[in-house]
Amino acid sequence: MKYYAFLMGAIVCEIIGTNALKATQGFTRLWPAVLTVCGYAASFYLLGMTLKGMALGVAYAIWAGVGIILTALLAFIVFHEKPDAPAMLGMGLIIAGVAVIHLFSKTVGS
Repeated sequence: MKYYAFLMGAIVCEIIGTNALKATQGFTRLWPAVLTVCGYAASFYLLGMTLKGMALGVAYAIWAGVGIILTALLAFIVFHEKPDAPAMLGMGLIIAGVAVIHLFSKTVGS
């Protein structure tokens, strides 16, 4: 269970870093840039901790998939970026893929 906690922390740090990246305006704003670097550094550290007890492919698929969805949701709320129907369909497929991995893969617990 602690590896899922590390993974969720990695995801949260990654979405903070990614949304802060947009706010840097091409790394021309200092504090969003600092938040971006710190968010990514913390995310990779926590992802590394996750990999002590979870298969790389599974952890990365969950990290990337959930990160994409939550980043898009936060971008919608903060930056008013509304995804179109194909983007939403694609994100739905990502959610389905993460669910299939989590529910049916024997490598999740390894």
